[in-house]
Amino acid sequence: MKVLVISASPHREKSKTFLLTQHLLSGLAQEETKLEIVHLADCTINFCRHCEVCHRQILSCPLHDSVGDVLLKMLEADGIIMATPNYINQVTGSLKALFDRSAHFIHCKRLLGKYIAGVVTSGSGRDEDVLGYIKYYGHTCGAQYVGGVSAPASCVQERIEQARDLGNTLAQDIQNKKVYSEQIAQIEKGREHFQKIIQLRKDHWQGEYAYWHSQGWL
Repeated sequence: MKVLVISASPHREKSKTFLLTQHLLSGLAQEETKLEIVHLADCTINFCRHCEVCHRQILSCPLHDSVGDVLLKMLEADGIIMATPNYINQVTGSLKALFDRSAHFIHCKRLLGKYIAGVVTSGSGRDEDVLGYIKYYGHTCGAQYVGGVSAPASCVQERIEQARDLGNTLAQDIQNKKVYSEQIAQIEKGREHFQKIIQLRKDHWQGEYAYWHSQGWL
């Protein structure tokens, strides 16, 4: 079982967000778990220029930075933990920039079969919108959302058990290949939407059109 943590706090291991994430990981810990942590603060992430190269030749991009490696790690993982501070009721700019660069994942549902969990901290404690956005991103890419944990920065210790329980849920869902029927229905609806678009753009988005063919979706 491979689990990837994408940490979006500029303070890395010293952040309250990462502290809460560590409690989640304590609930996940198993001998067979292969864990990898990526701190976006250590990465170079340029803004998407909407050139559509990644649609014509999947996973290709003229911007030579850290994003390609992070996207490959996401493809290799069974579970992905998105950990971010709440910046004005949104994920941090580094995480949003990463999401923007993963448009191919959305068109081709590249995270199908994977599970996502969210971790959010803030000053206000009003983090529902941010966790909701992480869930939304997962669905657009095909992943099922197992849940999220959040806390005001001053109250992280009060969420320890909740975080550990979420880690355990993530591990169990991956191992048991749990199906969240309502989420799968929503993901399938999104795939039906993009099926029409891929067919309309087949001469322009050759790489994605070929991927859809390889999956038997056309």
